[in-house]
Amino acid sequence: MVIQEDFEQYAVKAKSLPANQTNENLLILYGLYKQSTVGPVNTDRPGIFNMRDRAKWDAWKAVEGKSKDEAMCDYVTKVKQLLEEAGLPA
Repeated sequence: MVIQEDFEQYAVKAKSLPANQTNENLLILYGLYKQSTVGPVNTDRPGIFNMRDRAKWDAWKAVEGKSKDEAMCDYVTKVKQLLEEAGLPA
């Protein structure tokens, strides 16, 4: 399971990303991570007054059609991209 190993490795590396990441990038990572680890959305959409959790739910819902392996590959690719943009080793 090379994909699983890469995913776990880059999930750890994602924690070393600089704190100045855009919300868009963070939400993309969140959605891909949840799709990789949990699968399709399994909760109701948060209410309109809970904007943070609603945005996270929407990011997860946006990638709901991806398979676990596809979501893992996309997650690894996105973390690599963000590490390279930050000038950190990928």
